[in-house]
Amino acid sequence: MSASGTPRTRWVAGSAVALAVLFAGAATIASARDEGAAAAPRTPSAESADAGFARDMAVHHQQAVEMSFLVRDRTRDEDVRRLAYDIAQTQANQRGMLLGWLDLWELPKTAPDGQGPMAWMSGGAHGSHGAHGSPDAGGTAHGGAGFAAHDGALMPGMATRTELARLGRAEGERAEILFLQLMTDHHEGGIPMARGCVERCTVGVEKRLARGMVEGQRSELDLMADMLAARGAAPRS
Repeated sequence: MSASGTPRTRWVAGSAVALAVLFAGAATIASARDEGAAAAPRTPSAESADAGFARDMAVHHQQAVEMSFLVRDRTRDEDVRRLAYDIAQTQANQRGMLLGWLDLWELPKTAPDGQGPMAWMSGGAHGSHGAHGSPDAGGTAHGGAGFAAHDGALMPGMATRTELARLGRAEGERAEILFLQLMTDHHEGGIPMARGCVERCTVGVEKRLARGMVEGQRSELDLMADMLAARGAAPRS
């Protein structure tokens, strides 16, 4: 089914936000080096929110890139392929920035012993409210070290191995709907993480990147809801 009825204005707006994040990001590595040179004692620790967000969001983003490449080969619909390309390019670039900061700070890309995914969101180095912990600023309960990983889904919003296999087997409209539903879940899990960095991170450029993620992914959620509706479907959650 063609998605020619999808509002182009929302697509353009979503793309503009994504491009703005990318262009802003191109200048942040140099800025981060300047900040580090000016305030070397404030380099984030391995247990900090700055490092935790960089590690966890890099993993979260990697799966979004993987799903985008999967659907690209499962449909000929230009709107879905264009959205998948935009998500893959944006999140791959952001992932490179996050990993680059960890290198700049000379921190490992794996969590310290005893600190699971998203433990940094609990406000403590090793504590967590668990999957049913306190709500974030948007009113959504977030997971922490107590989040129950299942079938390869390490953090809220991530698809399971079974779901990724289903996407890899689907064709045409079935692939489009599943991709849009999985990516909606993915964004809904990623936005609270980005808000968590806005609240807890101390490095200015990282906080600005997190704000850009929230804005860009909110716009894409609106677009994906319209694209699902055009296919007679709806988000799963």
